[in-house]
Amino acid sequence: MEHANSFGSAADLYDAHRPGYPADAVRWALGPGPLRVADLGAGTGILSRLLRDLGHRVVAVEPDDRMRDRLTRTSPGVEALDGTAEAVPLPDASVDAVVAGQAYHWFDPERAHPEIARVLRPGGVFAALWNDADVEAPWTLRFVEIVDGTPPDIEVVDFGPLFTPARVGEFRHAMPMSPEGLLDLTRTRSPYLVASPSERETLLDAVRRLMTESGLAGRFPLPLVTRVHRASVVPGG
Repeated sequence: MEHANSFGSAADLYDAHRPGYPADAVRWALGPGPLRVADLGAGTGILSRLLRDLGHRVVAVEPDDRMRDRLTRTSPGVEALDGTAEAVPLPDASVDAVVAGQAYHWFDPERAHPEIARVLRPGGVFAALWNDADVEAPWTLRFVEIVDGTPPDIEVVDFGPLFTPARVGEFRHAMPMSPEGLLDLTRTRSPYLVASPSERETLLDAVRRLMTESGLAGRFPLPLVTRVHRASVVPGG
């Protein structure tokens, strides 16, 4: 859990430099709205604000005080609550959808799945979203290897017997980037946040070398792919 609890120390950087999600990915996940949506592990509100802007009524649930404070300051119109996926502070059958942006892999599935099913109304949707660098571009593959060690292992998530089998959608997009922005993005990643000062500098130096060798200067796109795993709660489950 050290990695899961490391982000609060970089809440402002995280909010400023983590990529957002394409609106088409959210529309595919949730269908027509407006809906009442719980955003679990909402962080600084990157996904919550998009949901709000698409017309949904959003309840953001975030356990880290520093992340939730940033969310509250930057996300007018979004209700923010202290809580976790394993203990969602909402009544039974009180939301139409639950989402988790870049957070599901931190959940304890045995405890979180029943909680998510509990707060969903009949037929409600659960969608987990991840933003990853599109490793089809050579330099982004090297960036992922530097920061994370290996490219993401893409599997269809099994949300368990309380949900229908998950469907997967992929949505490619790009984030405008600069050399300093890529360094700041690196500073928001958990391997950097839990590293020693010398390890942090080694990581940043490796990213600097990558940019020099790849000719990345000025403004350049960071290719991304958003993967959405979507399921519905089983009636009477």
